[in-house]
Amino acid sequence: MDLDYTTSELMAVAGARELKDGEVVAVGLGLPVVASFLAKRTHAPHMTILFELGVIDPQPVEPGVGLADPRVWYRANVLSSFVDILGSVLHHGRVDVGFLGGLETDRFGNLNTTLVGDPRGKFRHMIGSGGANDIASCARRTIIIMRQEERKLRESISFITSPGYLSGGSRRAEAGLRGGPSKVITDKAIFGFHPETRELMILSVHPGVTLDEVRSTMGFAPLVPDPVTATEPPTAEQLRLIREEIDPERMYMG
Repeated sequence: MDLDYTTSELMAVAGARELKDGEVVAVGLGLPVVASFLAKRTHAPHMTILFELGVIDPQPVEPGVGLADPRVWYRANVLSSFVDILGSVLHHGRVDVGFLGGLETDRFGNLNTTLVGDPRGKFRHMIGSGGANDIASCARRTIIIMRQEERKLRESISFITSPGYLSGGSRRAEAGLRGGPSKVITDKAIFGFHPETRELMILSVHPGVTLDEVRSTMGFAPLVPDPVTATEPPTAEQLRLIREEIDPERMYMG
């Protein structure tokens, strides 16, 4: 199937659609940045965007090379600190959505950004948590966005950097953690979580992708409801905003 958009653009649009007007959103690096600014420029103009290093509601002059790039802070309503965002805002329960990427996730939405291992027992250390553990522990809900491969969606991940539903059921609530993951968005499908077991469940499959392709690129068998719908494609205006205004240099879209 010939598509007039990339999988990255579809993922960003799918992420944007999960955000609601008026919400406070803690945004991680990468596609969450594009998705959040897309939501704010379309259906969620009163959404508040937080960057963990202390930036609230910027109007970037260009995507920059990361969230610490001052070009991304332009005309921010607040320039503060990690302590204010992670402590005063996040830990006090004032963040509606945490929007995160990751290296690995499992069937319960536990997220690894700390180290990856192989069957020979060798491990490679990665970037670690930053504010991701705080966001995943304290936001009212989290959205995970990542590429889908068998080595990324695993039965057991190498390290739990950011908690999802731990081992399922009510374990997260028993641990005293707020919220939990609501969606996992990949380049093949959108997943939710079963309301009782908290296991990963396919919600929609992207255009041009089959259900068998989704299942064959996972390290475990997800729950599959009947029916599974098709993911809604991006609109022409959403694509224009991404390509011309939000990320014209393809910094995040590749």
